[in-house]
Amino acid sequence: MSNYELPFKLDDPSILHFDSFVNNEWVTAKSGERFEVIDPATTKPWTSISTATAADIPRYTQTASRAFTTFRTTPARQRAQLIQSWDTQIRTHRSDLARILVHETGKPLAEALGEIDYALTFTWWFVGEAERITGTITPAALPGRRVLTIKQPVGVVAALVPWNFPVAMVVRKAAAALAAGCTMIVKPSPETPVSALVLGELAKRAGFPAGVFNVVTTDLAHTPSVSEALCRAPEVRKVTFTGSTRVGKLVAGYCADGLRKMTLELGGNCPFVVFDDADLDQALGMLMALKWRHAGQACIAANRVYVQAGVYERFVQMLTERTQKEIKVGRGWEEGVTMGAMTTPQGVQKAVEQVQDAVAKGATLVLGGDRIEGEGYFFPPTILKDMTQEMRVSQEESFAPIAAVYRFETEEEAVRWANDTAMGLASYAFTKNADRLWRLFENLEAGMIGLNTGASSAAEAPFGGVKESGYGKESGKEVAVNEYLVTKTGTLTVDGHY
Repeated sequence: MSNYELPFKLDDPSILHFDSFVNNEWVTAKSGERFEVIDPATTKPWTSISTATAADIPRYTQTASRAFTTFRTTPARQRAQLIQSWDTQIRTHRSDLARILVHETGKPLAEALGEIDYALTFTWWFVGEAERITGTITPAALPGRRVLTIKQPVGVVAALVPWNFPVAMVVRKAAAALAAGCTMIVKPSPETPVSALVLGELAKRAGFPAGVFNVVTTDLAHTPSVSEALCRAPEVRKVTFTGSTRVGKLVAGYCADGLRKMTLELGGNCPFVVFDDADLDQALGMLMALKWRHAGQACIAANRVYVQAGVYERFVQMLTERTQKEIKVGRGWEEGVTMGAMTTPQGVQKAVEQVQDAVAKGATLVLGGDRIEGEGYFFPPTILKDMTQEMRVSQEESFAPIAAVYRFETEEEAVRWANDTAMGLASYAFTKNADRLWRLFENLEAGMIGLNTGASSAAEAPFGGVKESGYGKESGKEVAVNEYLVTKTGTLTVDGHY
């Protein structure tokens, strides 16, 4: 247990634990080392967690592999019932989980509660998908032959999970894997380990057998070696990773040696395009949510805002006025706060450097622009206009509350600039021209296109990108579960065929 006094109260303190969760037990790392979890709003530690090293990984993966030998044959309805029970446990402890999230990530309590609700859409969805895993029977080209397929779980899955939505990302991956019949080892980010550990405890209470859902914690220094050990472990047959493109390429390299199946959801440099004929209030409402939620620390956040010349100045003014009116920066547990701390000090420093680069190259600073002095990793909502393509914000993901606004003249120019990035996770377009909407859907290079909406992420919609934003899909009908399945083909010869 932690020696710290927790900065919040829990309805059920028994859900909180501070070691890795393996085989439905709390396991201390061989090293005996521990690392601190820092509250981004105060920069103070509030608990310490067991530090696993690469030496711990073989016993963890072997545990998950042993559990897989029996869980893989668990009837689909029973798997669905287990996920439903997990859903119930998470709902019951919604407020506890949300308060933990506030002190792990820095986000406001309302956003933390929203993340739990979003996560629960995935448990609900995959309850239904578990019983919809089916094979096929195909007419054979040759007489006397029958061709059939079955789908089976791929095996042990390693999930490498980021810090920005630590509950939602675990649940989105795990619900699909468990529906398929896989066992899973989750490695949460060192910034946000406690919420993942709580999910492990709640999975145990839901009735999942020992070894089916495991959580391995480690610090920042050991994260590369622990992640590599998980990716290279012979028992692991699938890796799902959400994070930066740079790290995703490393993970892909680790998995290549064993030809492991992969899902990569990587960085985004998402364009948000507003045409002269758009409903500006509608577009602005979507931008407010996409840009300022979790202080801009979302992979699908609007990174580059392209506004057509005819409404450019008006839209910048509307964005500025609404931001000044609605966004209150502060500690996530304080009343009325709508934007909390950034999760890491590195994120604040990167934001400062991006703003300085843009201004040096000719951008106009409209609002914000520098770190907020005092305790915590705070950066204000920042608006830049007169942006150009050679600035750093144009070329790399901000992951910060920076709204960079660009002026464009024609549709062709907007599409060219929007696609001028190695990333391709999400794009957004606002226009009342139906023909243009269709062209944009086809021509914007991204895995998800929001057409007069910024709300593209949902349990029923496939989530994933193109280009250097990764490959594979999470959520959606059939496709997400298929990421955790292998197809086996059977060929049958029939005597006395017709």
